[in-house]
Amino acid sequence: MKRKSIYLIRHGETDLNRQGVVQGSGVDSMLNEWGEAQAAAFFNAYQHVPFDKIYTSNLQRTQQSVRGFINQGIPFEKYEGLNEISWGTREGKEPNTGDTSYYRDLVLAWKGGDFNRAADGGESPIQVRDRQIPVIETILSRPHERNILIAMHGRAMRVLLTTLFKQPLIHMDDYEHSNLCLYRINYSYDTQRFELEVKNDTTHLLSLEIPQTF
Repeated sequence: MKRKSIYLIRHGETDLNRQGVVQGSGVDSMLNEWGEAQAAAFFNAYQHVPFDKIYTSNLQRTQQSVRGFINQGIPFEKYEGLNEISWGTREGKEPNTGDTSYYRDLVLAWKGGDFNRAADGGESPIQVRDRQIPVIETILSRPHERNILIAMHGRAMRVLLTTLFKQPLIHMDDYEHSNLCLYRINYSYDTQRFELEVKNDTTHLLSLEIPQTF
């Protein structure tokens, strides 16, 4: 049986993550010191996996999250299709009460099935799914890549996982995530089906000391 093992991670922490600032696809932030530590811990835990290819978004925080593997010489490709959802005009701005209500209403609309609704100046979940599908097709067209590592973003991951498992987008929020979490997925070329093996796993981060905030 021909299979592909997919290690899917969310990028490590950035300063904007810690501040509660929405980044989306329009803010190309870097990992902070804690995010770099998370990336190093993930590399230490999974450096033994013989990855054939690494796929990332175009945003540097995903590439920094897998730098240890790239430095090993593992080939990697970056795709705009793996970018985070665009949250539009509010990306990168300090959170306030109005923003909290705005994002809550937007997510509630999605939970109610309005997947064409987009953030002001941003994207809808359907638009994100539509740009992800060609990347999925590219990845699956390469059966010789038996073990792959994909680094991307929280909301985009939720959209991707519903697509892989042929679920309606209303199930997006069933897939919890945290910085540098791991989803491990197997794909069978015989059955053309994906199987979830591990979800939102952060055991590789247990050795890290929780950063102090003041």
